[in-house]
Amino acid sequence: MIYHLSKNNKTINGVLEIGGSKSESNRLLMLRKYLSDFKITNLSKSDDTKILIDALINTNKIIDVHHAGTAMRFLLSYYASKPNSEVTLTGSARMKSRPISILVNALRDLGANIEYKEKEGYPPIKITGKKIISNQVSLPGNVSSQYISSLMMLGVKLDNGIKLNLEGGITSKPYILMTKKLIEKIGYNVIINNDQIEVLVNNKSLDKIVEVESDWSSASYFYSIVAFSKDAKITLKTFKRNSIQGDSIISEIYQKLGVETRYEKDYIIISKNKIANLPKRLKLNLSDSPDLAQTIAVTCLGLGIECELSGLHTLKIKETDRIEALKKEFIKLGVDNIKTSDNTIYFKGDQQLNNNIKIGTHQDHRMALSFATLAVIIDISIESPNVVSKSFPNYWKNLKTLGFKIN
Repeated sequence: MIYHLSKNNKTINGVLEIGGSKSESNRLLMLRKYLSDFKITNLSKSDDTKILIDALINTNKIIDVHHAGTAMRFLLSYYASKPNSEVTLTGSARMKSRPISILVNALRDLGANIEYKEKEGYPPIKITGKKIISNQVSLPGNVSSQYISSLMMLGVKLDNGIKLNLEGGITSKPYILMTKKLIEKIGYNVIINNDQIEVLVNNKSLDKIVEVESDWSSASYFYSIVAFSKDAKITLKTFKRNSIQGDSIISEIYQKLGVETRYEKDYIIISKNKIANLPKRLKLNLSDSPDLAQTIAVTCLGLGIECELSGLHTLKIKETDRIEALKKEFIKLGVDNIKTSDNTIYFKGDQQLNNNIKIGTHQDHRMALSFATLAVIIDISIESPNVVSKSFPNYWKNLKTLGFKIN
């Protein structure tokens, strides 16, 4: 399937409901499973969240998480600590090539019984659940924050909490802080001291209703659309000024790119600053918010801004190698000087973009979501458009609401 996108009117207005953050949703679902029942509102409708919900009520011995890396990592700790259970976690071909050994080794150090079914260090993995007694473990902190979040949430179930010693620094720290704040919201204390994290046993009263904020990484695509427009005003519902999502930094980044954010009680209004002086060059370290890399790169390309992004080492182990995928699709669009490494992307500004190019999504939702925004300035086609359901199933509907032509 291919979607062909165009936008004749460069003035854009609309009111949109993006839906709950899948990062918050998935963490709250795990915490509810570990502890007790509390109500979650504005839950994400993404495929990843649906997969996690199904897995948590699963009674089969084989659980297929497909492309959902978050589910793989969070469920591993859960089933490792569930006595008298025996499950095998598996997934797509890409999932079987995404490393899991750091989390497996940490859980084994805590006493868990886990074995690899095929390739050492990768799914599928067989887990024989047991009561976890140990509560202190060391692991690298600079590979994936999801390993750390998975263990932090496990700590609320352990009799003595958990203490994590992180080696080599911490990557994507805002996601760890999100986990901390959600654990605290349901009644536990979390102490972060340099490279050590401790989840303490506590008996505070729980919040009975927890609302999931809408997803800031999904909002980023509308920031890109506004940046490309001649004039725009888009209202996005269920967002907060004091967000626990690290990707909320997008509002500050896009202020430099001509997009203003106005915060109201429970929504934001993003609009075009028509008198903004755009930078000739944008240089950012995105180690705290790597999921924004594709959106920002595409926006800079469309605006003709020289772009240098670093802190991207986690992108190689996502749904695809996102750095190589970006490079391949940028070349299709006519970029002849893009330079990449395992950690960086660089390209010059003032590129003449090719029209009517078919963008390959590489089985990665963020490739489709970010490149589609270029339809404001050029006609573009998106291959395998349904891949967006992984995080943002209503995306194409929202674009139509804003007046995009999709066929």
